[in-house]
Order: sequence, then C-alpha cells, then structure tokens
Amino acid sequence: MGAAVAATAANGHGRGGAERLNLVPEARRPRLGAGRGAQDPRRGSRSQRASSRPPSSMASCAEPSEPSAPPPAGVPPLEDFEVLDGVEDAEGEEEEEEEEEEEDDLSELPPLEDMGQPLAEEAEQPGALAREFLAAMEPEPAPAPAPEEWLDILGNGLLRKKTLVPGPPGSSHPVKGQVVTVHLQTSLENGTRVQEEPELVFTLGDCDVIQALDLSVPLMDVGETAMVTADSKYCYGPQGSRSPYIPPHAALCLEVTLKTAVDGPDLEMLTGQERVALANRKRECGNAHYQRADFVLAANSYDLAIKAITSSAKVDMTFEEEAQLLQLKVKCLNNLAASQLKLDHYRAALRSCSLVLEHQPDNIKALFRKGKTIHAELSKLVKKHAAQRSTETALYRKMLGNPSRLPAKCPGKGAWSIPWKWLFGATAVALGGVALSVVIAARN
Repeated sequence: MGAAVAATAANGHGRGGAERLNLVPEARRPRLGAGRGAQDPRRGSRSQRASSRPPSSMASCAEPSEPSAPPPAGVPPLEDFEVLDGVEDAEGEEEEEEEEEEEDDLSELPPLEDMGQPLAEEAEQPGALAREFLAAMEPEPAPAPAPEEWLDILGNGLLRKKTLVPGPPGSSHPVKGQVVTVHLQTSLENGTRVQEEPELVFTLGDCDVIQALDLSVPLMDVGETAMVTADSKYCYGPQGSRSPYIPPHAALCLEVTLKTAVDGPDLEMLTGQERVALANRKRECGNAHYQRADFVLAANSYDLAIKAITSSAKVDMTFEEEAQLLQLKVKCLNNLAASQLKLDHYRAALRSCSLVLEHQPDNIKALFRKGKTIHAELSKLVKKHAAQRSTETALYRKMLGNPSRLPAKCPGKGAWSIPWKWLFGATAVALGGVALSVVIAARN
C-alpha cells in the first residue's frame, strides 16, 4: 500500500487523495499523541520521540526522495481506490507502533543496579496467585480473650479478688513487713454487713488479721478498691467470731480500700513505750487466733511479740519500762506454751515453760504446764513402748512358729503394769512441785 501511494504521488494521479493522505495523519497525530502522553507522564511528547526514531513509512510516502517506476499494466488508476482505507491502515500501523512503544517503555527506566529495590512492573514470581489464594482462604485469627474480672489468688476458687476502682498511675504493691492502712467493710454472703473498719492498721505477713486480708492486700495497689470473696477457711473458720459476730463456717465478702503502705518500724530504735505497745498488739492478735482454735497463727503472733520485746535496743529505757516488758514477756511465753501443747509440740512447750521459770520460779501457770508437758511426754513414751512390745511379740511368734512354747505370763501382771508405775510417779512428782510452789508463794 505504501508503494502504491508513492507511485501515485510521483505520477500525479490522485493528487487530491495524496493531499488528504498527507493531511489526515498529520491532523490525527497530535490528538493521538496528546491522548497517549496524557496517560503516561513519564514519556516525552510525540515530537520528541519521533525525532529520536527513524522515519516511518508514512513519512517516506509523504516526501518521496526518488521517482518510482510507473505502475504495471492492468492496474487501475488510483482514483478508483478509496483513500480512506489507506488512511485507516496507516492509522492502524501507528497504533501498533504506539502499543509497541508502550510495551518497550521499560527500556527508558534506569538499569536494575541503579535502583534500590526491584521495579513494580517486574513479572510476578511463580506461585504468587496460589499464595494469595491460600492467604485469602486462611481463617482470621480469633480476637484475644478479655481478661477475667475475678482473680483466683490460690487457684482453688476459695479466695478471689476483683478490682472495683484501680489505683492511680505509678502506684505500687505493698510488700511483706510493711505497715498498711485499709478501709474494710465485711459482709456475709447474703449482703448483711457485720463490720466496718475505717482505719485498720496491720503489718503484712505477721498474721495480725484473717488470712483473706493477709493474702489479698499484697496484690493491690495503693489507692485501689477491691472486692474479695473468701471461704470460711480463710476467715473465722468453724468457730466463727463473737466480736464481730460471724456465724461458724461463714464465707465473707470484703470490700477493701488500700490507703497507705509504709515501711515497718526499726525495732532497735523503738522506745520502751513503743515496744510495750507493739508487743501488746501482737499478743492480742495471738489471743484472737487462740480463741478461734487457730493455734498455728496464735503461736506465730506470740513469737513475734517476744521478738519485739527481746530485740536489742539503742534507746535507753527506764526501770518501769523494763519491768513492763518483763511481765509482758512472761505472759507471751505462757501463752506460747499453751499453743504448743495444743499442737503436741511438747519439747517446744517445755522450753517455753523453762524460760518462764527462769524469770519467775514460782509461776503457777508455768509449773502446771511444765508438769502437763512431762505427763504428755511420758504418755507418749508409754504408747511407744507398748507398740514396740507388741511388734516384738509378733516377731517372736513368727520366728518360733509355735506360740505354745512361749513362757507363760503371770496372771497378776500385764504389759502395762511397769510403765504405769513410772507414769504415776512422774505425775506425783509434778503435782508435788506445783504444791510446793503454791506454798512458797503463800509464804512470800
């Protein structure tokens, strides 16, 4: 088609058609180029790209440099052809060239080594569609569960804590040994309020209060208000309480507000009156535990009171203060011995009674408890001796295999005859000591 158009222009036939051929593409080029250039700002104008490319066949048709040969015989003149067909073909060739230029547009970008990251137009890696499909098929992760409102302190469900009002930012937990002040409201499970303490002061870890408080307060921040539900095991137990009145085996609901937490006092720097007050407070806590038949906590409180009394002091005390501390020490030792007897700790109870008798040799309570301790020890030895005799008898029968050959026992004497004599003798000695102490005390 290009050769035919060139021949027509050389022979002068169809000059009007040639002029239309030259005018139509040039009229359409700016519109086509402008449209293409507007879509891709990275490419230059069409005139700039055309100057850098070799002339196309249409340009050679418009401006022939050499005369072409006459058309062969039998070919009709060019006037019979529709010039618009040639225009359409030329336009189609230009569109194909522009599409090829768009496909080759990546050649104008800088080389790969000059770029910091791979081009976005690079070919997709194999398996990308499969990975996208699998990613779309994967289920979305379930949202994280909300934190539980109730905190199970011991893991058995019997002691739980729930924060009602959190503490201020930057507040910290109290630690063992610190003196804390709380506002306490105690209620039964049915909602009946039985006690309210606006200013309850105690030392963490010293068993000054019920275990529910001693275990839950260290988990609170200063300024926090929490609700604590506790089983009777961690409150007043099967005995209940008289003041405040708590029924036996009653579970409690405690609303606690932690106000302050300060370090405990330095025992060496306490004055005489401060020592007396601290020891009295610990002794009263021990008495409360003893009344609830919680002898372990009672013994612990008495031991803390004795420690407060006997610790070294860097402050001088008067004679009256020393006498008060001595009387208080004797009381705590006697109560400690009573708690140890309830726990069957006979050696510890005997040692406590001996300490009391060192200060007051005629202390009736100490003498009575010492005699009771000796009696309990002898009873324990008698039971142990009887169990040993029965074991030996069974062993002899098994070794001999003929129980009839064993020596006959005297009908008037039994296995318990001799040990009981020692038991009665020890009891008589203990009672004689008590009577002697009473006589000495009466004479004095």
